[in-house]
Amino acid sequence: MPTPDLARLSGWTMVPPPDDVGGNRVELLQGGDQLFPRMCQAIAAAREEVWLVTYIFHLDKATEAIADALVQAATRGTAVHLVVDGFGSLGPMTALRARFAGSGVQLEVFRPLDRWYSWLQVGQLRRLHHKLCVCDEDIAFVGGINLIDDRHDIHHGWVEAPRLDFAVAISGPLARSVHATARAMWARAHIARNWRDELRELARSSAPLRETVALVQRLRGRARPREQGMGGPVRAAFLVRDNLRQRRVIERSYVEAIRRARVRVDLAVPYFYPGQAFRRALRHAARRGVAVRLLLQGRVDYRIAALAAQALYTELRGSGVRIFEYTPAWLHAKVAVVDADWATVGSSNIDPLSLLLNLEANVVVRDADFAAALTAQLDLAFAQSQEVTAAPGRGGVRGWLQRALVAWLANVYLRVAGITGRY
Repeated sequence: MPTPDLARLSGWTMVPPPDDVGGNRVELLQGGDQLFPRMCQAIAAAREEVWLVTYIFHLDKATEAIADALVQAATRGTAVHLVVDGFGSLGPMTALRARFAGSGVQLEVFRPLDRWYSWLQVGQLRRLHHKLCVCDEDIAFVGGINLIDDRHDIHHGWVEAPRLDFAVAISGPLARSVHATARAMWARAHIARNWRDELRELARSSAPLRETVALVQRLRGRARPREQGMGGPVRAAFLVRDNLRQRRVIERSYVEAIRRARVRVDLAVPYFYPGQAFRRALRHAARRGVAVRLLLQGRVDYRIAALAAQALYTELRGSGVRIFEYTPAWLHAKVAVVDADWATVGSSNIDPLSLLLNLEANVVVRDADFAAALTAQLDLAFAQSQEVTAAPGRGGVRGWLQRALVAWLANVYLRVAGITGRY
């Protein structure tokens, strides 16, 4: 019996290492109101392939156009691959399967939770949190925006003001790195779904596994060689936090940028409970005169997450870090600007789930114009927020107990997920 080429299978599911390249065009997009029409245009123009990776795909009026674009692309012969997270899209999963059944859209679910025992399987706490779309390797979208109406929250219903969130549109060499990652996420979900059945059949025939290998090789053959000099002058890097080889790449990029900061650090994130190195970098930056501002949730969706962030208020404010709570709408942005030429937009929160468990993806942009555009949007958000000027009840023994409780809960969660060591 011939041995299946498992090495090629595993290699094809690996995400690329951080790739810092020039020659890109990078455009800042705010909210689904700006992102979704651009995605639909790119999908409509795709001729070879579309890869879409998202944590949440909720079928509503805002996202139905994307679903239509995917189906239309598959109908005209474009290879359309969609992967959603089994937890993030658990509620709309039945509707998603029905929507794309027989359409030609190749839907896969990352770590599905369709059986009660699925919750007990190893790795279920490590979710696919990416928000990626890439068409023909030419244009890619990366950010923190799920496929759901900006004014709708699955747990809290509809609101008037759209949530604050960002993404970027990328054309140029970096789009190929996004393509490789989106392809790897779909392949992991596809192989995991078929692996059990294939193992049962392996004793009788190696054909099922060979078919999966053939699929991987066929899709891999569609990749085109990288062309140099595409796009504009922007230098950018695509960072993927992965549980295999790149466990702390996003966290380290933040920490290194903050350590180099000389003028300002602006950071907006809904879930904030960083590790010791990250907090130390923020404190030291503020103490050496850098203007450090944090934009955190004012409208709380998960109480324990808010308590975790608030437990750090006294420590950070004592070093000169200014903290603002965003109240006009839900905060979902995961962005930062350091000085005048470093900015990041992506899916990664600054908490144990994103920094140590979930699969995350951020773009780091080294460009003054892009940093200025993001700074302008953040300045508007800070102006609409409430600055924390006191932290009543969080000092003394009560504050110490709150921090101890949050730290204990975080470490228990990480240990259940298989992560050991100090955070």
